[in-house]
Amino acid sequence: MLGLSHRTAPPHIRDRHSFPPERVVEALGALHDYPEIREAAIVATCNRLEIYAEVDELERGVLQIKEYLTTYRSMRVEDFDKYLYTMLGAEAVEQLFRVSCGLDSMLVGEAEILAQVKAALRAAQHAGTAGSILERLFRKGLETGKRARTETGIGGDAVSLGSAAVELAARHIELRAARALVVGAGKMASIVARHLRARNVAELVIANRTLSRAKQLAHEFAGRAADLSDVPALLAEADLVICAIGAGTTQISSRLLADQMQARKNRSLLIIDVATPRDVEPEAGQIDGVSLYELSDLRTVVETHLERRRAHMPATEAIVAENVHAYMRWYRSRAAAPLIADLRRRAESVRAAEIQKLFERLPELHERERELIESTSLAIVNRLLHAPVTKLRESIADRAEEQTEAATLQALLDLDGLHRSLERGLRETLAPPREPSDA
Repeated sequence: MLGLSHRTAPPHIRDRHSFPPERVVEALGALHDYPEIREAAIVATCNRLEIYAEVDELERGVLQIKEYLTTYRSMRVEDFDKYLYTMLGAEAVEQLFRVSCGLDSMLVGEAEILAQVKAALRAAQHAGTAGSILERLFRKGLETGKRARTETGIGGDAVSLGSAAVELAARHIELRAARALVVGAGKMASIVARHLRARNVAELVIANRTLSRAKQLAHEFAGRAADLSDVPALLAEADLVICAIGAGTTQISSRLLADQMQARKNRSLLIIDVATPRDVEPEAGQIDGVSLYELSDLRTVVETHLERRRAHMPATEAIVAENVHAYMRWYRSRAAAPLIADLRRRAESVRAAEIQKLFERLPELHERERELIESTSLAIVNRLLHAPVTKLRESIADRAEEQTEAATLQALLDLDGLHRSLERGLRETLAPPREPSDA
């Protein structure tokens, strides 16, 4: 896994390297074209970009993912390499599980991340880049996140970026007397609008490019709808602006804001930009009378809300560790598949040969009797193979990855000995009864 997040990269770097959701499937197709990449999935959220891949060889796989970022995303290695983190094997598995639980989120235990992990799996399935490895990995990640929220309080005391933005606003202005403008009508804007209405904001305006969606949201929260083109005029009236579009295009420029502030006659304006990429030019915060806050500023707002969640982090980490162990045992046990297939081929060869001998000795058997003998012989083979196959899977699963070379695997199971034992057992079981002697 290669990634960058709020822990390693500043907002402008995350903005530059963000993946719009509608382009993830296309991006996965381009990544899958690299020869080392067997499977791939991209977890792209407002605070992270993580690429998970099953590769033929680790070092070459990492290099090809970096090459992909420099070509498909038109990035220079020196622009992003120092912000990237790379995790291999069990460490990468653990990262996805921690992300799914909200342990690695800016807001610990956030609820939205599970839906984003699920969306990443769906995108990989749609792109055809999720095989058995990543399919199982992401499903196990979703299971881990759900368990954490069911069995611990990591998701309690509801906190979200939207609610944190409103909490921050409430610390600076009196919401009951404020005219609020929400720019955007997506999920984040909906959360913001809900919390503003819960705080009894004096006036609520929803501005969006699609007016019908703005009207729907405004109706739901007793507000007023406006077109995105109305934002310049609305800035002259608002006391609070919360931007939540994140389309990669500046919605409020510093020049526009400077012009509008002159018409406000020294009335201050609070702007909170919760979008990724940002909707508001950073320079807007330098304009007299404007207070501009961004995602990174929300951390201090939610600290008190997260204390109780942090108390549940050890229990959540234990769930993560348990599921990482289970997944890695399964992952390593796949190395047994070629040996098991070889064992079953040998067993089938023995079974078929012994059945053929039996039928030659008993030509009078009817078709129905032959079918019963065939099915019985198959059941015998499966019963004889059950114990050694189970032992083989468990033995390999419990060994370290570097110990699963073919020679080591062969040493775990005496295939020739099992072959002889199987042949002897089948011969004895299927042998026709002896004729009684006259003595």
